[in-house]
Amino acid sequence: AYLNNKKTIAEGRRIPIEKAVENPTSTEIQDVCAAVGFNVLLEKNKMYPREWNRDVQYRGRVRIQLKQDDGNPCLPQFPTRE
Repeated sequence: AYLNNKKTIAEGRRIPIEKAVENPTSTEIQDVCAAVGFNVLLEKNKMYPREWNRDVQYRGRVRIQLKQDDGNPCLPQFPTRE
């Protein structure tokens, strides 16, 4: 829902609509983050609470390690969440 250009801000979209994509799946998000070089964990049984559709396509939470244990970024080209 955070990246879906079909959602409104009230429905959970958190980024500008011009940077959003149409109906991204958690597996697609995982693949993109892994291709960039992040350590990625996909939790398939998690679900966004405000998502009204309970289909398997809309399930999954992607967890990304942004910082190392010492607080330094894992990838220097992405120093912050923004």
